[in-house]
Amino acid sequence: MSDYQAPLKEMQFLVQHAVEKTGLNSNEALVDFDADTVAAILEAASELAGKSLSPMNAVGDNEGCRFEDGKVSMPTGWKAAFDQFAQDGWMGLALPMEFGGQELPKFIAQPVNEMWHSANLSFVMFHAVIQGCSEILMKFGTEEQKARYIEKFITGEWTAAMALTEPSAGTDLGELKTKAIPQENGQYLIKGQKIFITYGEHDMTQNKVHFVLARTPDAPEGSRGISLFAVPTYRINDDGSLGEFNDVLCTGIEHKTGLHGSPTCSMSYGDNDNCFGELIGTENKGLMAMFILMNEARLSVGVQGVALSQIAYQQAAEYALERPQGRHFATGERRVPIAQHPDVARMLMTMKSFATGQRSLGYLIAALFDKSEHATDAAEKAAAESRIALLTPIFKAFATEQANLMTGTGIQVFGGMGFVEETGVAQYMRDARITTIYEGTTGVQGSDLLFRKIRGDQGAALNDLLADIKAVAASLEANSKLAKLGSELAGAVAAVEAVTPALIKEDADLLQLNAGSVPMLDALGYLLTSWQLGELALKADAALDSDPEFFTNMIALAKFYSAHQLPQVAARIATFNSAADGIAEYKFDA
Repeated sequence: MSDYQAPLKEMQFLVQHAVEKTGLNSNEALVDFDADTVAAILEAASELAGKSLSPMNAVGDNEGCRFEDGKVSMPTGWKAAFDQFAQDGWMGLALPMEFGGQELPKFIAQPVNEMWHSANLSFVMFHAVIQGCSEILMKFGTEEQKARYIEKFITGEWTAAMALTEPSAGTDLGELKTKAIPQENGQYLIKGQKIFITYGEHDMTQNKVHFVLARTPDAPEGSRGISLFAVPTYRINDDGSLGEFNDVLCTGIEHKTGLHGSPTCSMSYGDNDNCFGELIGTENKGLMAMFILMNEARLSVGVQGVALSQIAYQQAAEYALERPQGRHFATGERRVPIAQHPDVARMLMTMKSFATGQRSLGYLIAALFDKSEHATDAAEKAAAESRIALLTPIFKAFATEQANLMTGTGIQVFGGMGFVEETGVAQYMRDARITTIYEGTTGVQGSDLLFRKIRGDQGAALNDLLADIKAVAASLEANSKLAKLGSELAGAVAAVEAVTPALIKEDADLLQLNAGSVPMLDALGYLLTSWQLGELALKADAALDSDPEFFTNMIALAKFYSAHQLPQVAARIATFNSAADGIAEYKFDA
């Protein structure tokens, strides 16, 4: 199959939509990032994705990583590509210029990251960790720590790794056991084991700086007693050069379903009581720092869902347009491309409409991050942060759950050839499987959405969002060509409004809330996708004469999604309303 080709026209259209929607086009701090600048950056990123990263994707999947004597060897070409990636300045895409970064706003970094994720997710996973860990340093690190680490990350001399999970703790970080014992020189002796550490060890750079969650001896129990430490594989001398080995050892790598080119490491710190790290922030406040990374990571993983759905669609559409089989359903013509069969068209449009709608939502969230960062009005900043908090768990969970379905649908379009590894499309489904698990499972996102984001403010943020969606529905209904879209969207909003009292009432059934949190998240996921497609349809209709084929397709996607997927809102709400049925009565075997 062909290498990845970024949907640049659509990306630029959606970026502009997000910018206008959030008012960033009138923000003085971002005035230099106009449409021409965005186009130039996206074109350069697209060339990197298509010509450099995409051809290595199958190599990484087939070769995987190799582990021997505590060292990890990367797939063929990875080291050279990493060096070029750093040399060309992509490592510091959204990091401060004072450390050598490009300091691009997130509304530009988001589509760039999507391209890289579509082209070769395994390769670029190091970049998301570097971005997140650098942001932790910028918010919680000392000036010395920022200077020590961030520039080295941007130049590609060092990489970062996030060491959270332990064999006995899993998602429950309050149970972690890794120790951090204070030393007279201000350092901490680190001792413990971590698992599932992305790029914890590799041969692309000598030094890897692990951001390790650990407990000091007198720390409170649970999550209140967690601190964060920077623990390099090799100690760092005062002049920034590397010193002796820091007793940080990779004990193995996982043999995974997908993402074979990305090493997922088990790490041991201080086997010889000779591992030292420095505190980031203050003791017992490690989770505060982690929330910075978590928001970034959840947005990034949602983008991974969109990216994998996009590349699966791209490959499926190419195949369906070239593969002749069967008779045309209306004319009877023999051996027509299978894309002309209505059911194949249904599958392709399901994939495409989801990818477009969720892409638009992801770009909106990224633009809201920029709005929050650059807002001068406190109320405006608070509103952006409230909307981000509500949308992020929905985007992370829904985009990735749907990616598993969309990549599976791509295999279905290929038929039996999709089940054959040589075609390459099965890799996307295998790679997508982890996205619903890491950085908070779908169940974790559902719980966060329902208990923290909706019940936490008694539905205020949700009601504000629903009001915005109703306004879009009204605009669609006022357009004679799009009125049906508007009435369907309004009906879905009404279904959510009807169930909202049950979500926030004080004496709500906790079993129903917990068992129904994911169905409720799904309902909102379908609604938000249709909302975004509806907004895009309005913009497309207004610009129809300027590019009839492109904008007609955009409207068609909105109509298709509304007909085939929006009814799932009512279905998922019905599931929520009966979510407790049977669970209390059923007894699982020991």
